[in-house]
Order: sequence, then C-alpha cells, then structure tokens
Amino acid sequence: QVQLVESGGGLVQAGGSLRLSCTASGRTLSSSVMGWFRQAPGKERVFVAAQLPTFRRSYYADAVKGRFTISRDNAKNTVYLQMNSLKPEDAAVYYCVASDYTAGSVSTETFYHMWGQGTQVTVSS
Repeated sequence: QVQLVESGGGLVQAGGSLRLSCTASGRTLSSSVMGWFRQAPGKERVFVAAQLPTFRRSYYADAVKGRFTISRDNAKNTVYLQMNSLKPEDAAVYYCVASDYTAGSVSTETFYHMWGQGTQVTVSS
C-alpha cells in the first residue's frame, strides 16, 4: 500500500518562501502523475500544481503561477513544491497527490487515487 507523507509546512511571513516535500513509500511513483492540492479553512479543496512523469511537464493553478514550482526526485521517490512570494491567501492545508491514470484532467480531485494527510501552511501578513 502506498503512503504519501508531506513535510515542510509551517509559519512564514508574507513574501517569504517554503518548500514542501512529499515522500512516497510502498512503491515507486516515478511513472505516476504527482501533484499538490490545498484547502483553506471554510473553502473547497483546490488544485495547485501537477507534474507528469514524461518530460516532467508541469501544470499550475493561475493563483500560483510564477510563484510556485513543482519538481520531483525519482531516486528519492519525492515530489517538492517550492513556494515563493507567499501571500496570506496561500495559507491552507496542502495535500500531496499521485495518480497512475493516463486519461483525465490533472487539475481535478477525481484524477488522483493516492493522497497524503496534508501539511499546514500559515502565512502571516
């Protein structure tokens, strides 16, 4: 059984940076789509970023484009989310996701069948 474990969340001032990590155990995810969602208090969970295994093509939500970067280290079975120029509205629980599906939209929750427990990101103004 695959487990996704996020780390790197915490408290940061607006304008600062954080790097989230998500390490998978149980099997390799080098051929899987990996990504991140987030959920702010009282709001729906939304797509943040995803990266395909082939050519490592990346997709981003408009709200984070130009500030966040997704990357992966297949040797470590880990995906990262580098978050720069953080804003108070980026505060949320961030979830790592992974999928073996080859069809569908990477920005939808239903595309993913592997989810982490989440890590809290708090941004102070």
